[in-house]
Amino acid sequence: MKIITNNKHATYQYHIIEKYEAGIELKGSEVKSLREGRVNLKDAFCKIEKGEIYLYNAHISQYKNASLFNHDPERPRRLLMHKYEILKLNQKVKEKGLTIIPLKMYFNEKGLVKVEIALVKGKKLYDKREDIAKRDLERRIRKSFKYDM
Repeated sequence: MKIITNNKHATYQYHIIEKYEAGIELKGSEVKSLREGRVNLKDAFCKIEKGEIYLYNAHISQYKNASLFNHDPERPRRLLMHKYEILKLNQKVKEKGLTIIPLKMYFNEKGLVKVEIALVKGKKLYDKREDIAKRDLERRIRKSFKYDM
């Protein structure tokens, strides 16, 4: 498994409840651009429309050698999941006020592009402060053990 990109901002902004793996429908120039690692998931989110799930605001840069046949970098891309998984996600999003975001994009063992999406709930400001305090404390503990040895 070769990881293309991680959405590091997601773990800071959201509490992750469940993770799912989905395929993604791409054009040829998009795959070439992904192989170069030219993708950004920072503001990306998923939305369920008419029984299908789409990925919005995922920026896949244009492939420089594709010229005329290039793609739109911000176009909505359909994610490939089983119907029952999509229905289950849709029910949870409507019921609890949760949202769906991509966590990472990667090539699996067969060379196919996969997206790890997560059902998440937004963090409050005090939750973010707690996370920062925990990280700071862990960093200090590691530093003190480093100097003790």
